[in-house]
Amino acid sequence: MIEITTIPHINAVLNSATVVLLWLARSHVKAGNTDAHKKTMIAALAVSVVFLGFYLVYHFNSGLAKFGGEGAIRPIYFTILIVHVIGAVIITPLVPLAVYHAIKNNRETHKRIVKWTWPLWFYVAFSGVVIYVMALHLWPCTGACLASGLNLPGR
Repeated sequence: MIEITTIPHINAVLNSATVVLLWLARSHVKAGNTDAHKKTMIAALAVSVVFLGFYLVYHFNSGLAKFGGEGAIRPIYFTILIVHVIGAVIITPLVPLAVYHAIKNNRETHKRIVKWTWPLWFYVAFSGVVIYVMALHLWPCTGACLASGLNLPGR
């Protein structure tokens, strides 16, 4: 059984894998290798679905990680986090829509959707890793933050 405190670390690995797969898939399609592009995008989609499952289990059981950074880093962190969350909400329907049009071989519609979906998906996956590193490794909630009654899931 996976410990709930392990899930943020697993999710960081899954997000990192998604970043690599999305980059590879983009490289494949730009090189005209549509078969490799398709396989790599299926892998990216599968990794993202596994991520989403772990993400939901974790947050339904642990809530949100608290950010312990103080000073100028706080608005930087929360700006990244807010854009990340908004982006995640937006790509949730866009990715299946892009996949649908790819399966139906509606290439022009697929390209129009992916023009917006790919960079947003890439940002969300990449910023997920940045948020993980910032909140759990660089500026975790400790000391006064914990004493104030705030918890740090994943610790």
